[in-house]
Amino acid sequence: MTKYGLRARVFTLTLAPTLIIGLLLSAFFTMSRYRDLEHQLISTGASIIEPLAISTEYGMADQNREAVRRLISYAHRKHSQIVRSIAVFTPSNDLFVTSNFHRNFEALMYPADQPIPMLLETRLNDNSLILRAPILKEGPLGSSISAGYQAEAIGYIAVELDLSSLRLQQYQEIFTALMVLLFGLTLSSLFAYRLMKDVTRPISHMVSVVDRIRRGHLDVRIEGQLLGELDTLKNGINAMAISLSEYHIEMQQSIDQATSDLRETLEQLEIQNVELDIAKKRAQEAARVKSEFLANMSHELRTPLNGVIGFTRQMLKTRLSTSQQDYLQTIEKSANNLLTIINDILDFSKLEAGKLLLENIPFDFTESLDEVMKLLAPSAHEKGLELTLKIDHRVPAGLIGDPLRIQQVLTNLIGNAVKFTERGNIDVAVEMRNDKDEFIELQFMVRDTGIGISERQQAQLFQAFSQADASISRRYGGTGLGLVITQKLVSQMGGEISLTSRLHQGSTFWFSLRLSKTDLPVSQPIDTRQLSNKKLLLIEPNMQAASVLQQRLIRAGIHVTYRSTMPDEAEQHDFTLLNLSPGEQPPLASLLDTVFKAEQLSDKVIVSLPTTELALSERLINAGVSACLPKPLGHRKLFEALCCQPDIFSEPELLPDEDEAQTVQPLTVMAVDDNPANLKLISALLSERVETVITATGGRKAVEYARQKQFDLIFMDIQMPEMDGVSACQAIHQTDLNHNTPVIAVTAHAMAGERERLIEAGMDDYLTKPIEEHILLQILSKWAAPTGKEPAPLTAQTNQSQPEPANSNVSWDWALALKQAAGKEDLAKDMLQMLLDFMPEVELLVNEVLDGKEIELWPPIHKLHGSCAYSGVPRLKNLCHTIETALKAGASSEDIEPELYELIDEMNNVVKASKSYRP
Repeated sequence: MTKYGLRARVFTLTLAPTLIIGLLLSAFFTMSRYRDLEHQLISTGASIIEPLAISTEYGMADQNREAVRRLISYAHRKHSQIVRSIAVFTPSNDLFVTSNFHRNFEALMYPADQPIPMLLETRLNDNSLILRAPILKEGPLGSSISAGYQAEAIGYIAVELDLSSLRLQQYQEIFTALMVLLFGLTLSSLFAYRLMKDVTRPISHMVSVVDRIRRGHLDVRIEGQLLGELDTLKNGINAMAISLSEYHIEMQQSIDQATSDLRETLEQLEIQNVELDIAKKRAQEAARVKSEFLANMSHELRTPLNGVIGFTRQMLKTRLSTSQQDYLQTIEKSANNLLTIINDILDFSKLEAGKLLLENIPFDFTESLDEVMKLLAPSAHEKGLELTLKIDHRVPAGLIGDPLRIQQVLTNLIGNAVKFTERGNIDVAVEMRNDKDEFIELQFMVRDTGIGISERQQAQLFQAFSQADASISRRYGGTGLGLVITQKLVSQMGGEISLTSRLHQGSTFWFSLRLSKTDLPVSQPIDTRQLSNKKLLLIEPNMQAASVLQQRLIRAGIHVTYRSTMPDEAEQHDFTLLNLSPGEQPPLASLLDTVFKAEQLSDKVIVSLPTTELALSERLINAGVSACLPKPLGHRKLFEALCCQPDIFSEPELLPDEDEAQTVQPLTVMAVDDNPANLKLISALLSERVETVITATGGRKAVEYARQKQFDLIFMDIQMPEMDGVSACQAIHQTDLNHNTPVIAVTAHAMAGERERLIEAGMDDYLTKPIEEHILLQILSKWAAPTGKEPAPLTAQTNQSQPEPANSNVSWDWALALKQAAGKEDLAKDMLQMLLDFMPEVELLVNEVLDGKEIELWPPIHKLHGSCAYSGVPRLKNLCHTIETALKAGASSEDIEPELYELIDEMNNVVKASKSYRP
């Protein structure tokens, strides 16, 4: 409330009722009096005009103007105060006689087109009142109303009355009402003033005193004698001020005591903070020592284990007895298990230290999941378990993320499901939960029919070095780190993981991830148009596996007829897909009989075998089967078999001649890269497709070549010393010869928005490392000028089945190196040799950094990372990526010291593995 709020309220509440009631009453009585005066004047006028209308009947009947004039003149003189004029008119609306001259007799007349009314009529104007009454001719004596006689108007009389006196009286009434209202307001104001003086002023004084008390003046009091409750309020405020004063004194004493105690506590806290800081530094040092110890121990253990595994595999290639081969396989399996445990411990240590970095690269989502299923299928089929994979058809083929970590999570969950399931199915499903502009959210589910987990045991699952129950580790094995690492990996990728399970009824583990979309080509698409409207007979005993296959085939436009067993009679089909269940190997004769029946029903028969029965493939191929595929059926292998019907397990066909398989286009292309290995690979790939390939080892060199020669296409690396790829591209576009030449960015950075950023900077397209030959051919077909020929067909090498996924437990994988070199053995060897020649230089620089020298380590690590992309060394490549990312983020040499030791270790492992392995 404001300073004058109470005073204004008192005035308002006192004067408002008086004003409202006075206005209402004044208005009511004034209006009533106003109307009464008008009615009174009308009555007076009627009492004048009606006798005149009767009296002038004889004069009008005899046309005696003088007699009528005397009558109306007498009436005018008698009522001269209110009468202005009296006039008598004939039935034809002509003036008969008047008491005085009138300026406008037409105002007194009836309208000419209307008959004379039989009753009195009044009309009120602004300052006059006009009354008209008919002059009726009475009937003969003795006539009655019942005789039906109708009186005849022989004229009418009009009287105009003056309203001046009436208006004066009305104004006097209004003035009187206003004076009464003003008197009432004045009287109310006097009472309000008295009330304000007796109530509001003391209250205002109390407010002032309370405000001073609030500001700390506890010695002020309210003086004087007040009325009624105000005096009680005054006493209460004074008592409150006395109490506050006493409380203030006590509080000040308590504050002084608390301040003294706090000072002592702060001194103790300072001592404790110093002790905690010392303890924190000791804990950090202990954690660093622990991480270094785990890293160094894992390296020290992994080095001899790699030797054991490598030489065991070499021994397995020699001629051995059955028992010796069994012993060596046992040694290899045990060493791999021990290596897995060491890798789990190292991953757990990195996750705990927050040093595990994730990749962000484009990958083929379906093929990545098929690799996991292919890897785990043997262990599932050995136990007679059916393994299925169902992927939502809305999930795009190409995504951006860390495929290795996604595979690690799925491998762990599916491996656990296989471990704890004795019979039934293990079903893996991927569903689309949300689809936005640049991101999609996926939910992965792994459902098994195993032993299940009770609610009490579920709380212990995601704890390190623990399992649901102690007997499980003794029965099934394991360290208890798998689910902990899985949970931390999913969390680091921005997702969540959980499970639902009931004891003895199976478990369902699910986790969600958010991945980026990409429009980059990640694999060669499969053309399934030729399968449209084809008929296929699907034989699959397992209902869940049959449902997954059926949905996949129907989406490709195939008409599917499903049977759990081979029917005796059925209509003709284009294909028969015969699936055998794990653990239920039929006799060979019965199987061949089933195949024979299938060949009678369709032109092509494809048999899907459990991985434990792949030895039957050669016999089935000889029996006429078109193809034998391992279960679970991979998406690409299934449709390649249906489209092309390759003899998967037959002898490979001879490659066509180079002139027939490739069409060299008359193009001049420049490849730019600071890494010799990358430059050699892309140069080798381009040389098979274009006439002229010119290489440049840096951005400045590329700009010099661009000023001297015109090119049809330029492949430009991004990360280069002196002049990066973007600056070189902009400079090339400013030259006269290559102003419109397409420049393709070649980079290993596939983060979200990288493609758009490079295109906005001037690049025309985007190619990721490692370079895949079929994707490079797509880029050439897209940007090369037409030559009048069809685009070059892919060679037999690119149509061959993809090599098996790289084994992450080995330092060097020849199959992977061959794949990264586009199937060219000589090029793969050259790339490896270039890597081996460069590694001593990197090792020397790393050792100098570990000795404490200030050396910029990022350029050699970046160069080594590029060389690893084409040499079949996945572990060394991932390690270089981790170190390079940390250096970009500003990490010091002390922060990445364990990784640098691991890098030296891994380079030595690559040298040993390459020497012991002979492809």
